[in-house]
Amino acid sequence: MKTKVFKLGVLIGFFVLIFGTANLWAEEESPSASADVAFLSKYVWRGQELSRGSMVIQPSLTISYMGFSGNLWGNLDTDQYKDDEEDHDWTETDLTLSYGRAFGMLSAEAGYIYYALEGTDADTQEVFLTLGLDTFLSPSLTVYKDISEYPSWYFLLGISHAFEITEKVSLELSGSISYLLSEDEDDYPEIDSDGVPTDDEFENFHDGVISASLPVAVTKYITITPSLSYTFPLSSDASDEMEYRSFKGDDDNFIYGGVTLSMAF
Repeated sequence: MKTKVFKLGVLIGFFVLIFGTANLWAEEESPSASADVAFLSKYVWRGQELSRGSMVIQPSLTISYMGFSGNLWGNLDTDQYKDDEEDHDWTETDLTLSYGRAFGMLSAEAGYIYYALEGTDADTQEVFLTLGLDTFLSPSLTVYKDISEYPSWYFLLGISHAFEITEKVSLELSGSISYLLSEDEDDYPEIDSDGVPTDDEFENFHDGVISASLPVAVTKYITITPSLSYTFPLSSDASDEMEYRSFKGDDDNFIYGGVTLSMAF
């Protein structure tokens, strides 16, 4: 309990720091910053159900300057769906470092992610590259490569579009499809129709996601965004794998949503 209170205190401190420096940053050229906290009904990552029956709180802090960005993100599960006696309410802390720039209509970003995972044998690391086009539906392709504990490739193709409703409200729709290429049959095995891991590595289309959000600009610096998402399998292999990794072992699609509070300067 003391650990949870301490971590929440640190996060509150981040918000106080950003509010305290907002006026200074608005008056002179300096790095930009944003802070977010999402309250969601479920944590789903790349088709994997990582929470069940509880709200998750996901704070995030990003600082950017001259194309360089650093992001610190975390996940707090308010009531973990576990059978063991270990208490890992704070389940994950991710650090992302990246650099991106635009070349006309083309944008590119390369980066590194460190995943600090509670309740697992080891943390892991990824590198990634994103290419995007500033055109209709804003298509983008991101390639992730795990270089540590879970050797695999994850290819993500996404599109999005925003519809302005009023000056302060817009409707944002997005969708993505993915392809998972495992390099280790132990960490990412193919799962047969009986829910049993095979000796083969997973290699197929994996999960799709459809999302809708409604950002509402409350002030110049503060935005509140309700959102709703649906994750589903793109192949029978993915369906078997997603069911296998779900908490109850029989779910391969998930509907979840919530509200995100954002502050940017």
